[in-house]
Amino acid sequence: MSRNVTRALAAWLAAGETRIGQLVILGQYELRHHLDAGVHGLTLHTVPAAARDIALYDAAGNYRPLKTAPTLRRGWRLTLSTIEQLHDALDAFYPAMLAARLAFQQGRLAVTPLRDTLNRQSGMYAVTRKITDAGADALIGSFCRTDGGCLKTILWPIAPGLPVTSLPPEKFDPSAPLSFGLQPSAFPIPLLCAEACNLLVAGAREAVKRGAP
Repeated sequence: MSRNVTRALAAWLAAGETRIGQLVILGQYELRHHLDAGVHGLTLHTVPAAARDIALYDAAGNYRPLKTAPTLRRGWRLTLSTIEQLHDALDAFYPAMLAARLAFQQGRLAVTPLRDTLNRQSGMYAVTRKITDAGADALIGSFCRTDGGCLKTILWPIAPGLPVTSLPPEKFDPSAPLSFGLQPSAFPIPLLCAEACNLLVAGAREAVKRGAP
């Protein structure tokens, strides 16, 4: 599977897909924050493992629990030697996102509605089943928004036949260009969300506890 993803990554790059999330891929195998594409004097890193350290904290030193949040710090460049190293580094910045994109292209990506995710919660999270459709919609609109929330494209509905309405249509379109700082010359490798994450589930729990509608 890893080799298949690496081959797919090479094909995406050859097709001009040189953006993923807040990253830009320059030349063959150099990664930077997209806002640093033309900046000089950046701190140089040369091993894929550096990506984990770069992605761990934001510019203020705060831990980043959600790697697809638009909070990646600037000031570095990661120059690698092979497509395999680039694959490893991208997996560190955005875990499992390359494999998800390939699975989506191949029609193999399973998508789980939010209600299914919440209905299988147990213990302290079982209460999330009580969130209303309106409450879920409002929570998603706040937590998952691209500007300050999450850069992923949402593929799941609240329930079958019940779409999320609190975010703009492009948030649900894998073919739509990133609205978050995308340069016109760069095409994105989309970050795909096939199921609500644990952080959103935790947010649903807090909303129910607050008595949100």
